[in-house]
Amino acid sequence: SAPAATSAPAGGSGIPAGLTGTAKTIAMNWVAFFNPATPTATKLTLLQNGSKFASALQAESTNAQAKTISAKVDAVTVSGSTAKVTWDLLLSGSTALPSQLGQAVLEGGTWKVSDASFCGLLKLQPSGAPPACG
Repeated sequence: SAPAATSAPAGGSGIPAGLTGTAKTIAMNWVAFFNPATPTATKLTLLQNGSKFASALQAESTNAQAKTISAKVDAVTVSGSTAKVTWDLLLSGSTALPSQLGQAVLEGGTWKVSDASFCGLLKLQPSGAPPACG
């Protein structure tokens, strides 16, 4: 069995109560990735191809708006080494983008936010997506 993923203590926030096992791990990692309090080094381990996005994540860590972003997971559907994540993007605790469809991928034993999901969000910013998004 895969080693348990390390993630910031969720405290139940942003994760549906009924989730267990792999789905819960995915939700916890998803919420941790979008938590502004999670260190950039940790976020790199929770993002598919994270090393390609080091500069983008570093920029996010100093972006005033990015510091108000968080995620609330609504549902997780696991299918082999990928999972569909339905989630809400929150700004200062209020839903800004409801019912977003994202994908998590199992990479190196850790469930990660897919780079496509992350790039989709970066494209919404005024600065646009970084070169790593292709």
